[in-house]
Amino acid sequence: MRKNYLLTPGPTPLPPQICEAMSRPIMHHRTPQFQAVLKEAIDGLKYIFQTKNDVFILASSGTGAMEAAVINLLSPGDIALIIQGGKFGERWTEICQSYGINCEVIDVKWGEAVKPKIIEERLKHSALNTQRPAPIKAVFSTLCETSTGVVNDIEAIGKIVRDTDAVLVVDAISGLGAIDLKTDAWFCDCVVSGSQKGLMLPPGLGFISVSQKAFKLIENAKSPRYYFDLRKAKKAFDKTDTPFTPAITLIIALNEALKMLKEDGLEKVFSRHRKLADATRSAIKALGLELFAPDASSNVVTAIGVPVNIDGEKLVKTMRDAYGVTIAGGQDELKGKVIRIAHMGFIEEFDIILVISCLEKVLYQMGYSFKLGSGVCAAEEVFLTA
Repeated sequence: MRKNYLLTPGPTPLPPQICEAMSRPIMHHRTPQFQAVLKEAIDGLKYIFQTKNDVFILASSGTGAMEAAVINLLSPGDIALIIQGGKFGERWTEICQSYGINCEVIDVKWGEAVKPKIIEERLKHSALNTQRPAPIKAVFSTLCETSTGVVNDIEAIGKIVRDTDAVLVVDAISGLGAIDLKTDAWFCDCVVSGSQKGLMLPPGLGFISVSQKAFKLIENAKSPRYYFDLRKAKKAFDKTDTPFTPAITLIIALNEALKMLKEDGLEKVFSRHRKLADATRSAIKALGLELFAPDASSNVVTAIGVPVNIDGEKLVKTMRDAYGVTIAGGQDELKGKVIRIAHMGFIEEFDIILVISCLEKVLYQMGYSFKLGSGVCAAEEVFLTA
């Protein structure tokens, strides 16, 4: 028998309260009883999103919420400005292209955050260029680029986009409920997220918040849409209902997760994630390893460069299959070159001590030279002093 530990950037571990909630008897969704559950969930999500805007719940992954944002806001031929600095920034481009949206891409070196000034310049050029068929209609960004461990300055980007006719759309799938995102105060017109990361649930729920500025686009967009039509969602949600069958059990569990986050308070939640990230990075430096994104690291996941003589894929496989500790490897061009340790959701300090201990053991077995225990010691020092 072996105990398994999950420290991947989604899915994340499930608290006992969530497992208990999902074991409750199912209820019918067209009843006053479920209406009460749904209202509680929407109110709780507004707290987590830090918004007074509508927040819709979709039966999908976070990618479904991303697709919903694209097809509800834009029409074929519209122009979108996309910040592309990793696998999930690229996903915005891929979805837009699937629906005939013209994509102007800001390519950012993987491991770095976008410079807001570049966005400002592109939007100004778009507004002043009379030769363009139309101005940029939407700016797509990522709060935390999970593939690289980078966090972008959404607050600065929001201030720039606010003064234009464009809307700001933010992928907060891995960041929501773990790092700060002030949807309204930072002028985010549309924020999408998912259930299986900071919200400590299984995959299956997508979330999308929409500002009044964004709703004007939704009413006039010409992209094909049916299941993800937010006009239908708005009509139903105004009656505390859903347009189609919702993921009832997951929404019941969502309320338990939201209660946990509310009981702690957002500042305490953000502080906990900051401490977990600091301890992880201190341990990595003590082991002589390099952070992949040293100047823009997110507090939800740490990307770590793999030493040249170490097989990164084998490292991840050995930790998982031999010792039951699951972390993530690199994606696309980073495959085999980085490993990623998540510290979001239902993770606490002894989970970090454990994953660093396992990482040390496997690195030692693979011939990497360092002082055993140095990473664990560095992490413990952070937890003792922070």
